[in-house]
Amino acid sequence: MTDALARQCERAVHVITPDGCVLRGGRASLYIMHRVGWRRLATLFSTPPLLWLVELVYRFVAANRRWVSRFFFRSESRVDTDVRL
Repeated sequence: MTDALARQCERAVHVITPDGCVLRGGRASLYIMHRVGWRRLATLFSTPPLLWLVELVYRFVAANRRWVSRFFFRSESRVDTDVRL
């Protein structure tokens, strides 16, 4: 992995398809959704107006990972460290 690719991977998820196409960000997320069984939803969101929205939301979440994580998973982030067995 090159340094440039490592920096890009810090900002967005990357997927290499079996035919060698490299997808990143929202498109990579849609590809993963399609492969794990959410085909109809992934196909719907792959159409141009919705695809732009997917990319916009992906960029926002990627740029604000800590805030999004705290917002959605705040009850899971509190771990009781004073557990005695």
